[in-house]
Amino acid sequence: MDVSQLMFRPGLMENERILVTGGGTGLGREMTEAFLKLGATVYICGRRQNKLEETAQELMDQHGGKVVGIACDIRDAEAINAMIDQIWVDGPLTGLVNNAAGNFISRTEDLSVNGFNAIADIVFRGTFYVTHNVGKRIIAEKGRCNVLSILTTWVWNGSAFVVPSAMSKSAINTMTQSLAVEWGRHNMRFNAIAPGLFPTKGMSARLSPGGRGGNSNNEINPMGRHGEMHELANLAVFLMGPGAEYVNGQTIAIDGAGYQATGGTFWSTLQGLGDAEWEGLRAMIKGTNAADKADRATE
Repeated sequence: MDVSQLMFRPGLMENERILVTGGGTGLGREMTEAFLKLGATVYICGRRQNKLEETAQELMDQHGGKVVGIACDIRDAEAINAMIDQIWVDGPLTGLVNNAAGNFISRTEDLSVNGFNAIADIVFRGTFYVTHNVGKRIIAEKGRCNVLSILTTWVWNGSAFVVPSAMSKSAINTMTQSLAVEWGRHNMRFNAIAPGLFPTKGMSARLSPGGRGGNSNNEINPMGRHGEMHELANLAVFLMGPGAEYVNGQTIAIDGAGYQATGGTFWSTLQGLGDAEWEGLRAMIKGTNAADKADRATE
């Protein structure tokens, strides 16, 4: 990311201590870089310790500051508690970004129970586990915390072919609205970002394998392009940094008006595929999953 395009003053986020789940890659890495560049101490978690350490070192080499990588499977509430205990040794968090996610395209009739749980356990349960653990500590210690969840415009209208993700992210949207009310009095804010198409390796491999998801360059978007990482990072800083404390309980789309134009769903690009084409997509997605599993096994 070109950090010269960050729109905020240097040092804006000094004294902030932020945990970014799924912070080693993709959108999480980009937000981590922005927070670090502006002075925050950032903790990143994911399942691959060597990737977390690699990302942390790369970002510190570029910008200085402190990034700490902690391996944690957020599907495991006990593992989350151990991670938060480790972070709290250095002091309480002032921010949490719920970015960790999983998704893949599939006809719903082809989904297995395990396939559904693979998404719901991360996006729905894992996000709540982390938020709940941090929130209880903030309440007990009378601290402060901004919580930002990365969602999608599907939370407003659903989406065919990604039903587990649409269901789970809709639940987190409801969590955002509910806790903004319930925990606002405890000096906590809850907001969310609903990104449109921001190309990442994970998005391409599971949502557009082999380019078959269509619209890889987002030509159908009213702005005729995909999002730029600094645009998302600037919005995340606005919601996480000082100066916008009265913004609470909001989910903000950053999608070039894609939601208004097309609903931001996969229906138009995937509804015409036949059995053989879906079988090919499943094979490519399984190949990606197997490669990721092999990477974790070598760590």
